[in-house]
Amino acid sequence: MKVKFAFIALLGLAIAACDDNTGSLGISADIDQISNSTATFNFTSKSILMNEGILANNSNCYLGRVIDPETGCEVVADFATQFQTFEDYGFPEKETMVDKRDTNNIKMGVPICDSIDVRLYFNSYYGAETNPMKLQVYEMSSDPDKIMNEDSTYYSDIDLTKFLDKDAKPIASRMFTVTDFQVSEDVREGTSYNPNIHVKLPASLGQRIMNKFYEDRDNFKDSYHFIHNVLPGLYFHCSDGNGTMVKVFVGTLNIYFNYKDTKKDSIYTAMTRFAATPEVIQSSRFQNSKGIEDLANITDYTYLKTPAGIATELTLPIDEIFEGEHAADSVSKATITLTRYNKSQDGDQFGTPSELLMVRKTEMVSFFAEHQLTNSRTNYSSTFSSTYNTYTFTNICRLLSYCKHEKIEAVRQRLEKKGYKEFTDAQFKAEETLWMNENPDWNKVVLVPIVTNTSTVSTSSGTQTIQIAVNHDMSMNSIRLVGGNTPLQMQVVYSRFAQ
Repeated sequence: MKVKFAFIALLGLAIAACDDNTGSLGISADIDQISNSTATFNFTSKSILMNEGILANNSNCYLGRVIDPETGCEVVADFATQFQTFEDYGFPEKETMVDKRDTNNIKMGVPICDSIDVRLYFNSYYGAETNPMKLQVYEMSSDPDKIMNEDSTYYSDIDLTKFLDKDAKPIASRMFTVTDFQVSEDVREGTSYNPNIHVKLPASLGQRIMNKFYEDRDNFKDSYHFIHNVLPGLYFHCSDGNGTMVKVFVGTLNIYFNYKDTKKDSIYTAMTRFAATPEVIQSSRFQNSKGIEDLANITDYTYLKTPAGIATELTLPIDEIFEGEHAADSVSKATITLTRYNKSQDGDQFGTPSELLMVRKTEMVSFFAEHQLTNSRTNYSSTFSSTYNTYTFTNICRLLSYCKHEKIEAVRQRLEKKGYKEFTDAQFKAEETLWMNENPDWNKVVLVPIVTNTSTVSTSSGTQTIQIAVNHDMSMNSIRLVGGNTPLQMQVVYSRFAQ
């Protein structure tokens, strides 16, 4: 049939021509037999809220409360974390443990926790160094139904307090500033110092942890047993203060005790450390003030706000590109440029995302949940150009072809299931309309700020930089993009064999 033939021809040309390297347009025929033409298409954009679908299982955690100086919207972050133990970890033998509380009557064979603390190490922050914040620490529930499951996926809108016992009270609290003035300036300026928030915890917690080891060493055989039998984790929340957000890259739980080295006949003070690492769950929750909904409804432009704030949705003009006078052409290049509005220069400002992911709206959640990398087919990345104040996606032709082919194939299969071995253009169009009504996001993509981790590998032709991870950008970013009521434009280059 005519419809089927058109689909096959379109598919063949698109696969041949759509290549990120457009030097030869990917067509093996004599270049003199190919003619090129260009066209410009308008398309629309809008802001969408990102309260759902943002993965919170991350190697970094966020803590604090800040107000976007440009929009007045408040962002609040708290987090929960579990702690890892190494396989078959052990305290010293019980008979070597020393109770030094009474220096006149030192007892052997008595495991005693001298003290316990937690340190939250951070490598970046937003706000003033001297801004005071009040941190509260809660112990998470040991109820099996409330323990965070290592097989579950947690998102940034999760209520972390549901993992606490009912009416739980903080086990410790502390006022802190980014600059810890309880540490001397000489130490803070030393090369070995890592900025951290230090909180002392009740010694009874450390004692309970030590007792669990001597009761049954299997409690410490691996992280799973430690979390389920000893300590399910800690929850951190800023109850007072505003203007500071820290990015915590690791947390440590430290227990101090005394033991005797029988070979040297000496008593030592020792420390054991349990770390919050990617091997266990670390989950941040972000809350945005209701004012963010008003921002998402603005139509004069679109927003990109992180963390877990607002993304920009694009509706691509796919049917217009492949129909009309260019129905028989191959799309060899399609370019989108997005322009940022300049920020005001007053006071501290949130940042500008350095990299954007363009991903199909229907695949956005699975992209991050499945830890995918960009493939330049159904998703692309672009970095911010400070020179031109833009993000440019230089060639998304493979995405356009993919979406078009997906629709045609889906409609064809629907018709065949209804018993049509052959069908007219009118029948195809009618079924196509039904399919598009059922799949309204088939031609939509979402722009999401991301952070890309890369690695350099050696190849036969030299070194090459490859992606190893793509994650949501959770830093303090807020920008406006040209769009909304203002139509955006896509530049398309077509190729066809000369007649």
